[in-house]
Amino acid sequence: MTMKLPGAGDQRRSQLLRGVLDLCLLSLIAERPRYGYEFVESLTESGLELVSEGSIYPLLARMERAGLVASYRAPSSSGGAPRKYYRLTETGGAELADGRAVWHEFATQAGRILADTTDTTDTTEPDTPTEPTGGTT
Repeated sequence: MTMKLPGAGDQRRSQLLRGVLDLCLLSLIAERPRYGYEFVESLTESGLELVSEGSIYPLLARMERAGLVASYRAPSSSGGAPRKYYRLTETGGAELADGRAVWHEFATQAGRILADTTDTTDTTEPDTPTEPTGGTT
């Protein structure tokens, strides 16, 4: 019997997301410029609800320092303080294209391995080959 750890699915999803979160953000920015909370909303709507603003802003700052995104301030539609929007740079567009290619290749390769439909719960030892019996009479 296989034991499942509580929350193991969320932990695995979180680890997988951590590895591609930058690409997800670049892809969202490629659609249109966005401000911080819009990323959380879009990711949640896409089923990636494990992301908080606390993980988005440091990543956006690193991406801006790396020249992948540029930011600008624009008035808030609600009349509040101006919002900081992020737009994709040319370097960011190239990084997104490269990252997508790597992701698709990786997902295809991992998918082949994980798509195995054999029953892996059988814990019996495989049959051991035996020496042929019989002889001449």
